[in-house]
Amino acid sequence: MLKTITKESLYDLKSVSQPVVWGELVFFVETAMNKEENTYETSIYSVHKQTGERVHWGDSGSSNVGISLSPNKKWLGYLSNNTKDKKTQLFLIPLTGGSAFQLTEEKNGINHYEWTSNGASVYYQTSQKPEEAEKDAEKNKEKKLPEPKVITKLQYKMDGGGVLPSDLTYQIKKVDIATKQDQVILEKDRPVGLSYVAKDESYLLFGDKLNPEDEWVYGGSVYKYSIATKVTSLLTSEIPQGSFYFLAANEVEDYYLLVGNDFEFAFVSQAKLYGYDVQTNQLVCLTENLDAEVGDTIIGDFQQNVSEFPVKWINNDEYLFPVTEHGKLQVYKGSKSGHPEKLVDERVHLTGGDLTESEGELAVTYSTVIKPSEVGLLNTASGEITTLYNPNAAFEAEHTIVEPEMFWYKGADDWDIQGWYVPPVESKESHPAILYVHGGPQVCYGESFFHEMQKLAGQGYGVIMLNPRGGNGYGQKFVASILGDYGNKDYEDLMLGTDQVLENHPEIDQDSLYVAGGSYGGFMTNWIVGHTNRFKAAVTQRCISNWISFYGTSDIGPHFVEFQLQHDLSNVEELWRMSPLAYAEQVETPLLVIHGEEDLRCPQEQAEQMYIAMKKHKVDTKLITFPQSSHGLSRMGLPNLRLDRMEAISDWFEKH
Repeated sequence: MLKTITKESLYDLKSVSQPVVWGELVFFVETAMNKEENTYETSIYSVHKQTGERVHWGDSGSSNVGISLSPNKKWLGYLSNNTKDKKTQLFLIPLTGGSAFQLTEEKNGINHYEWTSNGASVYYQTSQKPEEAEKDAEKNKEKKLPEPKVITKLQYKMDGGGVLPSDLTYQIKKVDIATKQDQVILEKDRPVGLSYVAKDESYLLFGDKLNPEDEWVYGGSVYKYSIATKVTSLLTSEIPQGSFYFLAANEVEDYYLLVGNDFEFAFVSQAKLYGYDVQTNQLVCLTENLDAEVGDTIIGDFQQNVSEFPVKWINNDEYLFPVTEHGKLQVYKGSKSGHPEKLVDERVHLTGGDLTESEGELAVTYSTVIKPSEVGLLNTASGEITTLYNPNAAFEAEHTIVEPEMFWYKGADDWDIQGWYVPPVESKESHPAILYVHGGPQVCYGESFFHEMQKLAGQGYGVIMLNPRGGNGYGQKFVASILGDYGNKDYEDLMLGTDQVLENHPEIDQDSLYVAGGSYGGFMTNWIVGHTNRFKAAVTQRCISNWISFYGTSDIGPHFVEFQLQHDLSNVEELWRMSPLAYAEQVETPLLVIHGEEDLRCPQEQAEQMYIAMKKHKVDTKLITFPQSSHGLSRMGLPNLRLDRMEAISDWFEKH
């Protein structure tokens, strides 16, 4: 008899990502939980395309990511914390065999690197404190003295990173592999992102703020830096607003691909593909007529260390790029003249990819609703994937994985809305069901494995997963419709979707409905219980309850509120109208409040306000906070706390 998936199944399951091709070998990163150490561990493997032979490469330490091959095919590079101070450094492994060695020795570690065209050197990003500040910090550390944090910038903290240091110098450096000698190439007083190194090393491309002089100008862009003259130029000067990121240069370096938007719809402007002609300095949108999101916005709770499916040049004119549409990650082919053509449109979530030497073939890592994570070969003509390695084959053979039912229904304004229903493992008459609202909101549920939903199905719950308006993958009008209108038509979409599932599945007990969600889903859970009593109990996680106090206290606070809700503190009446806390006196639904104590995206005070409001109005409630936990607790939090969180949710529903 097959077993059901439980919370402990996370310790048995593994995910794969970051595929890189070298001849007949496909390198990849495998991530697993270590129960004893309460950590995640990543290892580097290769699998042979023909024989399926799998080889473990000489990594060590708990984190080994960012793998890439040197252009001269001599080295496999990767970022590892296998150092005395656990700082991430660049390591190299000879592809002909031999031990890995550490190439960089930066006090603050490094976070990204790019090869030179001959593979003899590497450019990388790092940071350092001024010498005097470093000495003072060391003295205070020896004396165990706390240090004050001086804050002068608008964006001064980051979820998962805490308060950002204000006294660092950020550098792009070059290190020679043979001598290990390094030199500073570019230095800034703010973080910048190394994107590309010219083959002749005459220039760099890097990402920086759109207007470094004005903190209130939102967005970033791509800059070219001449190494010889030290002159910097903006590639996107034709488009005054928006955010852009470098993707790839073709082989002859006469054309760049960028992804970005012109900020027409603020935060929710669709990501488009742009082409930059190096000779004419002209920037053109290549997907102007494609009403779809370039990139991956599909969410899940299982995949780890995913670097996203990349844009890849096929030749000097044509390229492949990913698009999120209807909960799938599709592959398109384009050219310098535009004319995007859809190649792959399968019910799959591609989490990484690289070109092989065979035409029309990609090495990929991927997931589906019933496949946790695999390495395979994708045929772009047929859309078929041939599995090369499945780290969870034994687990799948012993456990029941429920296949969700995908469906469409009519939401508010008669709009077409997509959803999935995960039935319980054991089909029973009059079983309970949970409406689980995703975060974002500019993301989407899709054709990807979701451990928590499978675990709930194993406990006898049906799970309703809907993509209400405001999410990505359904066109610009769909995603922009939520601007300044949180809790209105999106709420209607969710209630109508629940109605549709109940109509299609009369075996669901309509008196045993529950609701849960995190982030935007936490906001919406708070909103739902303030506007209906149809749910027996609710769980709100990493939530928002009060837009007024949220403004400026989140790591995205000022910009998010102004662009998403279209109001600032000069109109607190409108912010309060869209705040779930304003309807607290109407709540009767038992509400469990879950929050990470280091959540800087949705600060803990948001949860505390909702909890105290429930207490005041005599609603059955409980607040559970999780230490050492940021906004991503459910996806990448400490393993034991991820399990504790799932248990708390199940216990709450079982109680009610």
